[in-house]
Amino acid sequence: MFDKPEPTAERAAFYKRIDKESLTPLWEVLGALVIPQPKSPCVPAHWSYAKVREYLMEAGKLISAEEAERRVLVLENPGIRGNSSITHTMYCGLQLIMPGEVAPSHRHTQSALRFVVEGEGAYTAVDGERATMHPGDFIITPHWTWHDHGNEGDEPVVWLDGLDIPMIAFFESGFAENDSTRSQKVTSAEGTSLARFGANMLPLQPRSPFGATSPIFSYPYERSRAALAHLAAHSDLDPSHGAVLRYANPLTGGSAIPTIATRLQLLPDGFSTRGSRTTAGTVYSVVEGSAQVAITPCAGPGETGPAADTGQADGAKGSDGTIRYQVGPKDHFVVPPWARLQVCAASECVLFSFSDAPLQEAAGILRTAEGEA
Repeated sequence: MFDKPEPTAERAAFYKRIDKESLTPLWEVLGALVIPQPKSPCVPAHWSYAKVREYLMEAGKLISAEEAERRVLVLENPGIRGNSSITHTMYCGLQLIMPGEVAPSHRHTQSALRFVVEGEGAYTAVDGERATMHPGDFIITPHWTWHDHGNEGDEPVVWLDGLDIPMIAFFESGFAENDSTRSQKVTSAEGTSLARFGANMLPLQPRSPFGATSPIFSYPYERSRAALAHLAAHSDLDPSHGAVLRYANPLTGGSAIPTIATRLQLLPDGFSTRGSRTTAGTVYSVVEGSAQVAITPCAGPGETGPAADTGQADGAKGSDGTIRYQVGPKDHFVVPPWARLQVCAASECVLFSFSDAPLQEAAGILRTAEGEA
């Protein structure tokens, strides 16, 4: 888009002189700064839960939840290994808590989501209220709230962690603090937040205890799944997303978490979505069913480098750069910014997803392209 000016000896000498003053000429780098369309080093990637689960259970024998603080295997994007992130703005990991364990209470600036993948009997406590965790439940840890996790059941429990850690790191605004006790004191009956804010009714003077974050910190899967099933049976399907609903803050109508968009979608058996793109890099968790996922990175056909190579052996790559994965229950995959996504359901399929869309919306830079053939 912007061509570099021709190099000359005089210009090179000038650049060398100004470099001593921590100055650099914009015209030498403008083409790399302002580009025609997004180009991300992040790549499509897929994590088979069957494979990851083996490593999680092995980790469960190697280190305790308390010793590790949080026993998590981070899902690192193959294109940006070493950054502990799945996109440039999102962190993602799978956390394991074994029977009888407690992940100690702490708090931090980062906002977190928990999406329960496997197991019964665990809980999350947030500022004095516990929520029992069931597969498919979406649970929020609002920023700077005390939270701990425990497993009072008799089986391992695994959930997906999604946090805005890279965003907080970019702004250099992170703080953290350990609690004085392993488990915080329970001061509210379980379900109080849901009763107060989640019954299509609001208190006379509604005010979220968590600031801009939703006052509901646990969204039960049973309710969300039933709503999607009804819509799939009785309403028109979105051609790009099937039956889809987003998790919302009932006080504002905005995202449940100010920095992270979350949603749940159902694709009927045999349904194929139209291709779509968004500048919000998105992480998906397969809750139920199976599907073929086709992701075309923003790198052009034939382009080399990380944007054209996932570094993973389980994806079939086409001549146009499209990477196809067969995904099943509890699998996870990531769609980089401005990559084209198409999903073909091999059986009725439910997908949970999260992205950085709220901050892009707030800045007025979110772009989407729906319904691509």
